[in-house]
Amino acid sequence: MKLITVERKTKKEKRYAKKMGILYTNVTYIRKTVLGLPIKTLHKYRETYYGKTKDCHKCILTR
Repeated sequence: MKLITVERKTKKEKRYAKKMGILYTNVTYIRKTVLGLPIKTLHKYRETYYGKTKDCHKCILTR
C-alpha cells in the first residue's frame, strides 16, 4: 500500500474565454494524495476541440 500517490482525474467544467465566450470543456487535474485524500494540485490542463492541450491559466471561470 502506497502512502503518497499521484492521481489524474477529469471533470467537465464551464470556462470563459474572451474570443470564444462560454466554453464547456474537460479539465484534467493532477493531484498529489496521501492515503486517498487530496493534498495539492500539481497541474491542471484542458484539451481543445482540435486535440491540443492548453494550460488552464488562459481561461478564467467568470467574466
